[in-house]
Amino acid sequence: MGWRFNIMNTEQVDVLIIGAGPAGTVAASIIHKAGYKVKIVEKMKFPRFVIGESLLPRCMEALEEAGFLEAVKAKGFQDKGGAKFVKNGKICDYSFDDQYTKGWTWTWQAPRADFDKTLADEVEKMGVPVSYETTVTAIDFDGSDSTTTVEYANGEKAQVKARFIVDGSGYGRVIPRLFKLDKPSNLEPRKAMFAHVTDEKRAMADEPNRITIIVHEFGVWIWVIPFSNGNTSIGFVGSPEFFEKFKGSNEEQFRAHIASQPYLSERFKDAELIFEPRILEAWSSTTEKFYGDGFVLTGNVTEFLDPVFSSGVTLATVSSQKAAKLVIKKLKGEDANWEEDYTKPMMQGVNTFRSYVMRWYDGTLDTIFFADNQDPLIKSMICSVLAGYVWDLDNPYVKDHDTALKKLANTITVRDMFKNKE
Repeated sequence: MGWRFNIMNTEQVDVLIIGAGPAGTVAASIIHKAGYKVKIVEKMKFPRFVIGESLLPRCMEALEEAGFLEAVKAKGFQDKGGAKFVKNGKICDYSFDDQYTKGWTWTWQAPRADFDKTLADEVEKMGVPVSYETTVTAIDFDGSDSTTTVEYANGEKAQVKARFIVDGSGYGRVIPRLFKLDKPSNLEPRKAMFAHVTDEKRAMADEPNRITIIVHEFGVWIWVIPFSNGNTSIGFVGSPEFFEKFKGSNEEQFRAHIASQPYLSERFKDAELIFEPRILEAWSSTTEKFYGDGFVLTGNVTEFLDPVFSSGVTLATVSSQKAAKLVIKKLKGEDANWEEDYTKPMMQGVNTFRSYVMRWYDGTLDTIFFADNQDPLIKSMICSVLAGYVWDLDNPYVKDHDTALKKLANTITVRDMFKNKE
């Protein structure tokens, strides 16, 4: 009887990137342009659906450094110049032209399936191979060197030896799950129901170059994101209990939710659904550490908060932009201070967005957004956060994110009390 040996193909690269979303492709491009051999493995087949369709201006800096801007511009996605908040017919409009922090004043609203594939296609054109439908099944570290076992769609396995790994796997959370680094987020569990619909009555609403966020009821909100193709993304977000009030199929529930919101009911009555409404829930998660000997976590792998302020792509691209530069230093044999130059700034950004998410759900931001006679300077500072400039410590509403919003809301409340007594 003979012996059968299963000898796997082995590939050697400088950097293995896990995930071909914005986090993975930004890191891959920057590291590749520095002269290193990079490979991306991606579990899904592109194009694939994902939420996070309304970008923030801060991510444009990362996309520009990665060399992606022209390719994205060529797709003709919907320009986005601000955000609009609506509650009981009252409107609070933020224009990124008015932001406090100097930087980009516009970005895009785009179906993420098309946007992500544009970045992935562009990085392949640069010379970075992308292996789709490829699952990471094991990683063995030897210091900072690693051997990653992957499985292809046909069941074949292979090994990729790398000097460093960038995990941009998003919801897949490859390294945190393999090495048990996950820990629960401090945010309440929430659920989203969403779909793309035809928007033939778009002229009823304001201009399409901004996201609209509607306060549906306390703790429940709706996103409305118009695309340049004539379709619009609509999503309802709230506690799991909120979604129990309507029964039936996902489509029946979705249409009932739309009918119950006066701001949307006429515009989207009988609108055609591009796909069956989908559900996403219990998304908030974090990890014990953002880096280790031989790897760094970027994007949603570090922490995914909540879709209300569209922070996902910005945190993904900026974290990869920062991580890529440190990976390059590491490969050059230079000292890379991961704590000071990566973890500390990324936690600054994540914690700023976290404060705004928490103040959104407890009603603090309702008080601020829908106040009369808003201070233009303060509004511009908050606008900068909504534009993704959560690393500008010259902005008091970034530096003091954990206390500034509550203080402002209290001031508004006291002012209005005295005004009503007059």
